[in-house]
Amino acid sequence: MWQQPGVSTVIPGARNAEQARANAEAGSADVLGPLFASGVREIYDAYLREKIHDRW
Repeated sequence: MWQQPGVSTVIPGARNAEQARANAEAGSADVLGPLFASGVREIYDAYLREKIHDRW
């Protein structure tokens, strides 16, 4: 998530020119805010952390 502090780059993975344009437009999207970020963190902690976190 590019809006996270410490994220210096994203990998867009576009398959064609239209998808590349859409990915570029996403960079100007409004900030999702702390409620979204806390929701993602809760899901990660509940379902993923135990399985993948030590692989980072």
